[in-house]
Amino acid sequence: MRTARFPLLIVAWFAVFAGPALAQIPEGTGNAAPADGGERKAAAGDKEEEHKPPDPDTGKSTLSHETLGLLPNPFETRGLKFSASYVGEVFGNPSGGLRRGATYEGRLNLAVDLDFARLAGWSGLSFHGNVFQIHGHGLSRDYIGNLMLVSSIEAVPTTRLYEAWFEQKFAGDKISVRAGQLAADTEFITSKYTDVFVNSSFGWPAILGVNLPSGGPSPPLAAMGARLKAEMTDQVTLLGAVFDGDAAGPGTDDPQIRNRYGVNFRVNDPPLVIGEAQYAYHQKKAEPGLPGTVRLGGWYHAGRFDDQRFTAQGLSQADPNGTGAPARLPSNFGVYGVFEQLVLQLPGTDPRGIGIFTRVSASPQDRNLVSFYADGGLNFQGPLAQRPNDKLGIGLGYLRISDRARALDRDFAFIAGGNRPVRDYEALAAVNYLAEVRQGWTVNPNVQYIVHPGGGYVLDGGTPKAVRNALVFGMRTVLKF
Repeated sequence: MRTARFPLLIVAWFAVFAGPALAQIPEGTGNAAPADGGERKAAAGDKEEEHKPPDPDTGKSTLSHETLGLLPNPFETRGLKFSASYVGEVFGNPSGGLRRGATYEGRLNLAVDLDFARLAGWSGLSFHGNVFQIHGHGLSRDYIGNLMLVSSIEAVPTTRLYEAWFEQKFAGDKISVRAGQLAADTEFITSKYTDVFVNSSFGWPAILGVNLPSGGPSPPLAAMGARLKAEMTDQVTLLGAVFDGDAAGPGTDDPQIRNRYGVNFRVNDPPLVIGEAQYAYHQKKAEPGLPGTVRLGGWYHAGRFDDQRFTAQGLSQADPNGTGAPARLPSNFGVYGVFEQLVLQLPGTDPRGIGIFTRVSASPQDRNLVSFYADGGLNFQGPLAQRPNDKLGIGLGYLRISDRARALDRDFAFIAGGNRPVRDYEALAAVNYLAEVRQGWTVNPNVQYIVHPGGGYVLDGGTPKAVRNALVFGMRTVLKF
């Protein structure tokens, strides 16, 4: 169990203590203008935005000035910046799910960013931290039971520390290291065209949220770790990270309860390693063609995972002659790919246009409840000429229950002689319209239709229960102060 501590501490040391020396490396082009003088397209700015301190509520950076202008920042020129945003939303399912109902939930996000170049003359070093205050109740947890959660902010009510990390940049900002309590969903397996959607799976895909311990390093639980980013060329970027593999630690209750305040700071669990290669093309205005990005990556977890059908004795978990306790299998992994492409740029405008995206991921059948995941859709920015910052999104999601888990369902149905459903898949269709009321204030009416919640049944009081497809209506508002 001590293997996780070594790589985490080494990279953290590298970020904090090796930074000053590395900062003396002569700068390359970095974020400067391209040597050919060509302007960058909006896509290039979006790509750079991905690697700044993330505001999980707006899709922008906490360094962005696209706010209501209500929060004073008198010390920003000295390197100290505060930001605050609030998400409030209502959801209801008039049909389907475990039961009909409606919920309100909200999340206040308070963040601080420190630029040590201004504060102390330490070039390239920065700090980012933020705290969530979560309240209300989630529709998926209380009324539907689906795996692709209706809302990206659904969580157990609490006040918790989320991220807290240092970052050291060097070589003209082409290389950077982050170390501390980190989230993975803002940089890995991402597409900028998913920002219009409120369903959680369009952020951190459900295959990872379901299969990884404590849901993996994503809202509402970040994990201790370190991330290395290297911009090899203007087109190619490499990302790699190592995280503690279980932000909440082992246990049978809800991980959010085990790490209720976000201060467990675990480093001794088997590690989770993620790597990704990105290729971005046609990013400059001088280049012909529309911009797009391809991402290929994978993850590996060194822990142990439950067999989805068999016990350690080789019997089905449904067999009354066995213990019923699943066999423990060593390690786990997954692969994924992301493709996004601007397919229509409206003439004379920037950023109005239509972008499409798709993401796919797969993991082993024997130790994962979800073995395959895919989503995709389109994002139409500026559907109305007089409202260029509005966005219309249409998205589809699909996850497949693994063959091993489905076989266990059949075992229970055969041995118990009942009519227990056999899970197969869960699917999602979503339509969202993100409207900018004014700078720093958006509203997002949305409709979601969930097919086969839970993959075919939902545990209700510990008993498998088949539920009808769920129709969900929602309204989200985001205020960035």
